[in-house]
Amino acid sequence: MHCPFCSDPETKVVDSRLAEEGAAVRRRRECLKCGERFTTYETAELTLPSVVKRDGRREDFDVAKLRASLMKALEKRPVGVETVESALNRIKRWARTRGEREISSVELGERVMEELRRMDEVAYVRFASVYRSFQDVNAFREEIERLEKKLAPKR
Repeated sequence: MHCPFCSDPETKVVDSRLAEEGAAVRRRRECLKCGERFTTYETAELTLPSVVKRDGRREDFDVAKLRASLMKALEKRPVGVETVESALNRIKRWARTRGEREISSVELGERVMEELRRMDEVAYVRFASVYRSFQDVNAFREEIERLEKKLAPKR
């Protein structure tokens, strides 16, 4: 690893820790020439599957787009960024461990709704209303009733 300050190739690892729920290693390094310290992250290079849209188009798995969708559903809700990042990591892990090159947008959407249901009921209904294209108040009511049935044993 070259030093980002002086470009010298000689650095030493000062500290290593697990990061991103064990999916990465965070390393503090020190340049042996200039003495500056910096942080690097090491992750396994695993590819995420392509997403097959409802109309048959294929897109790359876009984590930024997924994060934006979650954040939009969680807007003005009491859910921390760490919770969102953990959910994103679980979704990415789920997508990778399926062992398939492609995943349907329907499956991905259902997985996102499952994560949102655990985080915040209001965000779940917000996301579901867009994802399932609710047309009227009755559709909202039906989804809320479905949510209440799933949550009833847990309460």
